[in-house]
Amino acid sequence: MGKPTGFLEFARVENPYRDAQARILDFQDLHIPQPADARRCQAGRCMDCGVPFCQSDFGCPLHNLIPEWNDLMDQGQEREALNRLLMTAPFPEFTGRVCPALCEKACNLEDASVTNRDNELYLIETGFEKGWIRPRIPSARTGKKIAVVGSGPAGLAAADQLNQMSHHVTVIEQADRPGGLLMYGIPNMKLPKEIIQRRVQLMEAEGIHFLLNTSASPDIVDAYDAILLCGGSRKPRSLAVPRMDARGVHFAVDYLTAATRGVLSGAAPTITARGKQVIVVGGGDTGNDCVGTALRQGCLFVTQLEMMPKAPEVRANGNPWPEWPRTLRTDYGQLEAIAVQGGDPRRYETTVKQILTNDDHAVTAVETVRLQFAGGKAQPIPGSEQTLPCDLLLIAAGFIGCEKETIDAFGLTTDPRGLLLPKDGSHFLSGKLFSAGDMRTGQSLVVRALADGRAAAQEIDRWLRHGP
Repeated sequence: MGKPTGFLEFARVENPYRDAQARILDFQDLHIPQPADARRCQAGRCMDCGVPFCQSDFGCPLHNLIPEWNDLMDQGQEREALNRLLMTAPFPEFTGRVCPALCEKACNLEDASVTNRDNELYLIETGFEKGWIRPRIPSARTGKKIAVVGSGPAGLAAADQLNQMSHHVTVIEQADRPGGLLMYGIPNMKLPKEIIQRRVQLMEAEGIHFLLNTSASPDIVDAYDAILLCGGSRKPRSLAVPRMDARGVHFAVDYLTAATRGVLSGAAPTITARGKQVIVVGGGDTGNDCVGTALRQGCLFVTQLEMMPKAPEVRANGNPWPEWPRTLRTDYGQLEAIAVQGGDPRRYETTVKQILTNDDHAVTAVETVRLQFAGGKAQPIPGSEQTLPCDLLLIAAGFIGCEKETIDAFGLTTDPRGLLLPKDGSHFLSGKLFSAGDMRTGQSLVVRALADGRAAAQEIDRWLRHGP
């Protein structure tokens, strides 16, 4: 490697957060980028370890050649490093912002791991800044036409690869903007929407056609040689309590979509936390995004309910490296709540027992109950009930499969989880239909959706060239 002792000479330094009190006043990027010399030092920390778990199945789902482009980056060969990154990573500007960096947790340096996510973000943004990222237009076309239904991470990754394989690609998106959950499921401060638009414009320049405000139907089957369904796992999990239809009760995806639309339009969002007592049900990334968004909208107070026990500070014996560490993680939204409210917004082993409403059927409070786990099942603890004031209840309890409309439209059958995952594990469904991303595998990470979209593209290309 360029600097085999780099990990001994330089400490791990991530792109720092902007001050919490300042950043909750806007929806701008959370982080402050570091200059080139700082990034080069961080790349130089990548060891010649000989066993790069970072790019294995324990690490990056895209199998990025991480030691190679870190080495080139350390040597000052930034353009070559970017080219090596782009061999496997279709959109580093997305993963460099929203990926939980599985590769870093699988690094041989463990908690002092190399800052791969920040490094890849630096490379791609440098590439755009210096004009290295240009349209890659195929010199010839196969004549095959492919429709990609859904423009989330899986759909965009598949469309990008199929286009580079010289096919004609049309992306069909029912929303008014491309991006799927990248656009409307992830807040602007975490993934600025101009970054998505920049990539979409590049894809259009490369020959990919986007049809917006359009729902796919069986009518399109005859017009294309293959159809890839990438509609996501968008059916939200509800709470098994009455009054879920009360005013002020919303699923997280609807709330985050309204917030992003408000940011993009400059108008007040149709769902707002301003001046409200907010309770978020769900302790995952989406719940954290709701916390951060509610604070930016000027909520009075935000509380996050997590039904699972608090995770340990260090790895348990049954969770060894290089597995993903199932340890306590305090994300940006929770850090902001701590700074603003003086304490962690999370309440563990707690769920909603009932929703309380007024005469106008608007939520006014929720009754919570503590949980205890026995035999792997959560049981309410009698007498642990507590009433919390609530004007806005946000449900971020995950998703339970594909939307019924798409399934019914194409006459498809899902597996018991409500997904389009064939028994043989392939992407092929029937006729000309294929599936990819969360619609096939269930709710997962952006980077996994990108990898699955690329895998689907390769399968479709083989099918078109050689037959079933």
